[in-house]
Amino acid sequence: MSAVAGEVILKPGRARSLERRHPWVFSGAIERLVGDPASGTTVIVRDQNGAFAGIGAWNPQSNIRVRVWDWHEETVIDAGFFADRVAAAIAMRAEVLQPTADAAVRLVHGESDGLPGLIVDRYADVIVMQTTSVGSRHWRDAIVAALKTHTDARVIYEKSDADVLTLEGLAPFSGLHHGSLDPLQVQCVEHGVRFAVDLAHGHKTGHYLDQRDNRLLVGQLARNREVLDCFCYTGGFTLQALAHGARNVTAVDGSKGALAQARTQLELNGLPTAQCTWVEDDVFKYLRKLRDQGRQFDLVILDPPKFAPTAASAERAARGYKDINLLACKLLRPGGLLATFSCSGGVSAELFRKIVAGAAVDAGVDVQLLRQLHAAPDHPVAMAFPEGEYLKGLLCRIG
Repeated sequence: MSAVAGEVILKPGRARSLERRHPWVFSGAIERLVGDPASGTTVIVRDQNGAFAGIGAWNPQSNIRVRVWDWHEETVIDAGFFADRVAAAIAMRAEVLQPTADAAVRLVHGESDGLPGLIVDRYADVIVMQTTSVGSRHWRDAIVAALKTHTDARVIYEKSDADVLTLEGLAPFSGLHHGSLDPLQVQCVEHGVRFAVDLAHGHKTGHYLDQRDNRLLVGQLARNREVLDCFCYTGGFTLQALAHGARNVTAVDGSKGALAQARTQLELNGLPTAQCTWVEDDVFKYLRKLRDQGRQFDLVILDPPKFAPTAASAERAARGYKDINLLACKLLRPGGLLATFSCSGGVSAELFRKIVAGAAVDAGVDVQLLRQLHAAPDHPVAMAFPEGEYLKGLLCRIG
């Protein structure tokens, strides 16, 4: 059992966000600290009058000083608490998605599952976890025990290497907690397409699971179309497009390693290599080359890396998003489709939509919005935590 190590007293009026169940307490909201809690240990948060406001993990090194575990005064933060939270998160995915044994699925999605700073993904019978807050790192052994109890995972591997670790005062960590896996690779199936996931070198936990359903949708729309897949990484959208009958795909990325993995996955699925052209280049530069050559496509996919991790960098990121979307609009034939995405937490859905609309105007084309796209349902968004809705997508048609 974890004893409460201290109390955090908030400034007047600063408990309102906790009353709305937002799980973060920022340094500027704190009036004083009672006790001397170590990083990652449990603290009670109280309003200016001493009323209970939440219980969470203390971090003296982060601007987010407390990440709240729960809002009930009787809650005890111990191994049983994490066993219950992990079990509930896994049960929700089983009910909503009914994943097959060889599927890839997110089992725990941080704050939106009541476990701030914890990500858990399952690739077939291999689990990959990330602990990106001092609280989740402090309780890592309890979390691993819960995963052993509530899954039949052959392997539990941790890959905590996200940029946010420096803001939390945490060191990167990668290693096995259960089982053995050599090499650190696993195969899984996503909507009928097989993926070979490189756990050691792949981004995030090895694969971008949030785009799983969007890859299927865009793949289905690719039938008989000429497709341009920008920032293709290891070929997720490209594979679905070819599997669903795309006439041809030009897939562009700046990473030689990612393209090599994409080629391997194309062969793994027995898809037609002659209908795919892999291009190693800077996407911004390559889009301009295509424009200058007068190339045209029926479907363009823009799935860039994070341009704006915070709102402070949103203005610079907006220029990048507008640039690539403007060029994409110019490369599309009339009636062509644009699937464009932003995973930048600092760019809101409203701002992203305005950026794409402005790009269409500057490109001199009429654009219809067909669908707004989001992360797959195993990436739920707690209504009190809008920051969890980081992935925004728009499916548009050129008029």
